[in-house]
This record gives sequence, C-alpha cells and structure tokens, in this order.
Amino acid sequence: MYWINEKIEGIRERFKDRISKKDPLIVREEKTLSGRVHIGSLRAAALHGIVAEKLQESGIEAKFSFEVNDFDPMDGCSPDLIEEFGVHMGKPLCNVPSPDGKAENFAEYFADIYTKVILDLGFEPVFHRASDLYKTGKMNDVIKKSLENAPRIRELYKKISKTEKPDDWYPFQVICPKCGKVGTSRVYDFDGEEVSFVCEENMVSWAKGCGHKGKISPFNGNGKLPWKVEWGAKWAVLKVDVEGAGKDHYTKGGSRDITKAICNEIFDYPTPFDMPHEFILVGGKKMSSSKGTGASADVINELLPPEINRLLLLRKDPKKIINFDPEGETIPTLYDEFDELERIYIENDSNKQDFIEAFKLLKTEEELKNIKTIFRPRFRELAFIVQLPHLDLKEKLAEIKGSELTELEFTEATRRIEYLQKWLKDFAPEKYIFDISDELKLDASLLSQTDKEVLSEILKYFEKMPEVTGHDLHGFFHSLKEKLEISPKEVFTPIYLAFLNKKEGPKAGFLLSVLDRDFVIKRLQEIL
Repeated sequence: MYWINEKIEGIRERFKDRISKKDPLIVREEKTLSGRVHIGSLRAAALHGIVAEKLQESGIEAKFSFEVNDFDPMDGCSPDLIEEFGVHMGKPLCNVPSPDGKAENFAEYFADIYTKVILDLGFEPVFHRASDLYKTGKMNDVIKKSLENAPRIRELYKKISKTEKPDDWYPFQVICPKCGKVGTSRVYDFDGEEVSFVCEENMVSWAKGCGHKGKISPFNGNGKLPWKVEWGAKWAVLKVDVEGAGKDHYTKGGSRDITKAICNEIFDYPTPFDMPHEFILVGGKKMSSSKGTGASADVINELLPPEINRLLLLRKDPKKIINFDPEGETIPTLYDEFDELERIYIENDSNKQDFIEAFKLLKTEEELKNIKTIFRPRFRELAFIVQLPHLDLKEKLAEIKGSELTELEFTEATRRIEYLQKWLKDFAPEKYIFDISDELKLDASLLSQTDKEVLSEILKYFEKMPEVTGHDLHGFFHSLKEKLEISPKEVFTPIYLAFLNKKEGPKAGFLLSVLDRDFVIKRLQEIL
C-alpha cells in the first residue's frame, strides 16, 4: 500500500464516528515567517495539503488550515538583512517593518512569497494569522488555563524533558510596552487578571531587553505563550484533528511529548493524528529559513513545474529523507521519474499499483480524467537540444518522435523548456552545458590512434548513410565496439571530444542524430 493510503486509512479509523456524522476534519500546518522558507519546510505543507486533498477525494469532509505564524519573536535574520533589522530582534514578527517597505510587516512580506508557492502546487488551504488568534481573544481561555496551571506545566517539563523551571516561571511572555520586545520578557506572577513581568536585558543571546518591569493583562494580544505550550493550545482552540511535524520534534522527552501532555492534561484536548516526517537535505545539509541557508521554496517553485515539484515532495514515504541537489542529477532524474510514472498510469499496469497511486498524488482528479498519452522528449535530451545553434525546435522534436507533434505535445515541450532554461542558467552542472562551435576547438594531436579509428569508422558510416537516427547509431556503435574490440567508453569519449570538446555528454547516438549530417561529416574530416 502506498504511504498516502495508509495515512487516509489511519485517519478514517480514528475519526470514524466524526466522519459518519459529516463533521469536517481539520488538517493543520503552520510556519513562522522569519525569512524565505526553504524547500524542506515545503515538504510539511505538501504532506498536510495532500492528506486534506485525498480525504476530500475519498468523500470525507476536510479543511486544510495553514497558519502564518507572525507572532513569534524575531530571533534570527538572513545575513543580507541583519544590519538593517538587527535592531528589531525580539519583537513579534508582525511588528517588524517589511524588507520592501510595501508589505504590512516583516512576516507578511515572506508570507506573500510562500503562500504563492503553496497555491502554485495546487493546494487550497484556508490561511490565517497567529496574531489574529491572540488579538481577537481566541487564545484568552487557554492563556488563563496555562497561567493558572503553571505549577503543573512546570512539573510536566521536569517529568518529560528533565527541564527544571524555577518556581516563579510562568508559561507566558508579554510584549514589553516600553521596547516592544516579546522575546526578552519573563513573567513571574499571575494574580488572576494581570501578570507581573520584567524585560530582561540578557535573557537571550539574540536580543537585548530594556529592563522595564510592570504588570499587564495577558489577554487580547498583549503577549504570547511559549511555543511548546502554544502548540497544544492551538490544537485545542482550532480543534485540530491532523497535524504532524519534523522528526526533530519526536526525540524522547522532546517538544512533541511535552506538547502532547500539556494538550491532554491542561487543555483537555486529544492529540491530533500524527504524521512525523523526515527532512529534505540540499546537498546533504539541513537548512534554516532565518539564516537564509539552503534552496528557498520560491526559487525551486520557479525552477520546477507544479507536478515535478509535487513529485519531489511526495514521492517518498514521509519517514524517509529526501536529498535534493539542484546542481546535481536530482532534477533530470525527477523528470525521468515523472515520465515513467505517467506511462505506467496510462497503461494501468495492475502489477505496478504503487506507482499508479504515486502518480495520483501529482495531478488533480480532473487532470487524471483527461490525461492522455503524449510524446515527451527526455529532459536530458531537451537540455542538449535547446543549446544547439540555428535549430528549428519543432522540426527537431518531430524528427525524434518520428512524426509531427500535436499542439498539446509542442505546448508541453515548450513549457518544459522554460523551466529547463532557468536550470541551465543557474544550477546545471558543467556536464550539461554545451557549446557546439562551428570552429574546431579540439587539438586533434591529443587523440589516440584508437580515438582516430573510431572517428574514421563513424565518418565512413555517415558518408554512406543519407539519413541517420539515434536507434541506427546505437546499433552501429555496438558493432563498432565489437569490431575494434574496445570498451563502450573508448567508443564514446572521442565523439564527445570531437563535438563538445569534453569527455562526457548526452547519449552519443542521440548527440550525432540531432546534429546536422553535413556538419558531422565536415567536423570528422577536419579532425582526421
């Protein structure tokens, strides 16, 4: 069974009574918008989005709720913004000005970028802001419960995570009315209506408090709960049914354990259906939004069409790591995988049901109904073709297909090329960058005798064949290997050197088949 079916069945079993009553299930995800969101965080959004989507498709009422967390303190900043925005460290993100001076605030600037990515992927969440939850009073009840049960929450921290909180620690931080910072305040008493607090100068390393002391109501947006308490509080307030998190939250005694206990004991609300997931690594490294490291979700969104991006995010079981390297082979491989999954889905091979289920994650129900077999040039081949000078693209693709392209096929190829050219410009490894010059750049004296024998045989082949296809050349290269008793590498390397001036390239048969026949003959004659 493919992983999504397992999730849906688990949710169906747990909430069967609710489902029978047609009560809508809430699938929730949130993100603190402290900077550009990396592709790793997008996996969580896609996971929750696809679960809500598939619940709806299976006839279960479900709503995908996405929270823009704009009420957390600014506790980090990308290097390009730190000089200008360092002064705002510790303030709620919704109270920090926008980097472009146009958006409502710092969080909204990055929210605008990130929400577009989510929508482009085809997901349709209901967006809301954490600041609204606090300012409209929706969090007032859970704030009061947290403050009244501060001793018990301190006990839970000690019991579950072995974290010792002082006797005067209360699970709340006010927004200091003097300096506007929330990350530097410490609440040490609650009288039932107001909290006593101090804005400590050196409580955290990333912000400096002003030293102000006072009393203030904790309600209606005057402050916030610490995030482990807040997480469970939001589950209770928003009536969340399904919400997972990254695997770093699942260590024994970690944030998920603490939040679960607080949610159950303090807010009397059951823990949502769990969906832990692994990270996406870029080049083997974990990423950070606030520090600006890793590939940002919006950059990848411009680099990959939605169906390929969904394949990246959803193709693996959430418990498995995804290693994504836009500067390596990841992107060409993703396109190959998509094309193969599409073929399997259309052929409806009953022996490959998991692959069929995987493909269903990439398209909407309406798109799946209208899907049809079309010719798709391989991404790697297309990457080479678009770099050929003076080429009629439509004519060359028709030559590869063996017949004229349909309007849909040419539209899809053109769309794929738009994304491909961005990849070639910004990310593609050197071996995918080709410069086929009219002038010979190779020093022919560097070729071995075997190299020259190979090129001589290829010249003879082209001279006697009025038309050459990649399939024909594949057979010819095999016979040439046998005739000269050499390895495949010894056949292909001199071809790449002769035409690309490098030792590797696309499939040699494809390479020579898409080049002009007269150009191939002239180049080989010149070398020999």
